[in-house]
Amino acid sequence: MKKVILTGDRPTGKLHLGHYVGSLKSRVMFQNTGNYDMYVFIADLQALTDNARNPEKIRNSLLEVALDYLAVGLDPNKITFFVQSQIPELTELTIHYMNLVTLARLKRNPTIKTEINERGFKEAVPVGFLTYPISQAADITAFKADLVPVGDDQLPLIEQCKEIVHTFNNLYGNILKEPEAVLADNKACTRLPGIDGKAKMSKSLNNCIYLSDTKEEVKNKVMSMYTDPNHIRVEDPGKIEGNTVFTYLDAFATDEHFKKYLPEYKNLDELKEHYQRGGLGDVKVKKFLLAIIEELLEPMRERRAYYKEHIDLVYNMLEEGSKKARKVAQNTLKEVRDAIGINYFDKKAN
Repeated sequence: MKKVILTGDRPTGKLHLGHYVGSLKSRVMFQNTGNYDMYVFIADLQALTDNARNPEKIRNSLLEVALDYLAVGLDPNKITFFVQSQIPELTELTIHYMNLVTLARLKRNPTIKTEINERGFKEAVPVGFLTYPISQAADITAFKADLVPVGDDQLPLIEQCKEIVHTFNNLYGNILKEPEAVLADNKACTRLPGIDGKAKMSKSLNNCIYLSDTKEEVKNKVMSMYTDPNHIRVEDPGKIEGNTVFTYLDAFATDEHFKKYLPEYKNLDELKEHYQRGGLGDVKVKKFLLAIIEELLEPMRERRAYYKEHIDLVYNMLEEGSKKARKVAQNTLKEVRDAIGINYFDKKAN
């Protein structure tokens, strides 16, 4: 029996390279093995928890995220895509799980604490936003996911899901499955910094390279990337630590890229050593990175353009996938309701 993978994104804007190395790349890899049942969803309800007064942002972003999924190579013939709001069973599961989690526990969740601070909510945090780890647990358990590809900042949410599973199963019987998080193997990929050198690539900070960016946009962003501010002249020794360009090379560069674009170096270690001793300019390194990123993004642009011209295929993919996913969620919800004992009018219920 195939293991189940579930993963998704909040539709609050187009996806960027941080999403790609953090999760999208591994999704394509898992998909192409043929060894998993995969569900990839657009978490519009979770996005509304802090965008309820601007729903147009979510509606407009939903299609952009779907196009990004298809652009990176996710295949609707191999994956079930769905939209969170089209599965009402997820909402009821969330309510049942809310009864198993204390307010104090939610407030201690490191991811929630960080995101509340980033958004400046303070005591005015929306209830929906505070409880979205419970909603996420509903998403995961509804499909009995074995594996959930995430970034390292999402690990506390997976731990909270495990706690909910343990509590529910102890109370009502062994119904829910405990998931495991899957992180990117490359440490540089777990939290890709923004082009300005900030800790994280973020749509809200406007420091992203988007998967849908044009060649000119990508060029401008790469050439403006933060490097070593003390590396003023080519002959100056440069620092690798905190140098955004080299962090991106750690995430993307392979020995094959050196053979193709920078044959005077065998690998990244040689390039780093030259930069550190001096005699290597930032422009040359940035041009190398640009070539690598363009090699990655150009096929994505072509796939995205195709689906943008056949947008009916995208809507059909989401609609049909949501119908299929809902049947699975309905089965899980029935098991949960049976276990709790609230299927009062079901003749088969005890």
